[in-house]
Amino acid sequence: GVARPLPVIVWDAEARQRRIVPMRWGFPHPKDWRRPQPIHARSEGVDATKAFAQAFTDGQRGIVVFQTFNEGEEALTSGGKPKTIQWTIDPGDRQPRGFPFIWRRFEVADLPQPMLACVMVTVPASEMIRRTIMANQDDPRMPAILEEEDWSEWLGEKPASIDNLKDVLRTMEGVSWKLAPEPRKPTKP
Repeated sequence: GVARPLPVIVWDAEARQRRIVPMRWGFPHPKDWRRPQPIHARSEGVDATKAFAQAFTDGQRGIVVFQTFNEGEEALTSGGKPKTIQWTIDPGDRQPRGFPFIWRRFEVADLPQPMLACVMVTVPASEMIRRTIMANQDDPRMPAILEEEDWSEWLGEKPASIDNLKDVLRTMEGVSWKLAPEPRKPTKP
């Protein structure tokens, strides 16, 4: 099934205000638009990767607000089969934070109107997440988290150089967030 659209905060330069626009998480796969791929953009190459560079430099940047987020731990079942355990990370201070996203508009022949789709910008995982959840992953990643004072530059309200925009994409270290396995969804009778 299709996931619910994400509420993405964008800067509307014409109206000179922020707006919330519903978007699909994940760009459409070139061979099948229904399949979202990619869903993440690496911060280190966001300005040079073909799929993201133009949207990044043209200001098609948005923010999704969150209080918790999930990460997956790659593990093995008792039978030796791979499985992913989902963990919920909670900063615990009830403060909303913003994930940076890149978005684009896609013309899809099967759809009556253009698709707005977005991808989350990721950074190397923090020491706490690498050590506890992603210890056996080769390249552990987590969402970049914007400081509130960086939102206006990220959205394009205030002018910023490409280097400044990339500088706001940092790994949050030195925080004592709560980690817990994601609760199981109730099974239907």
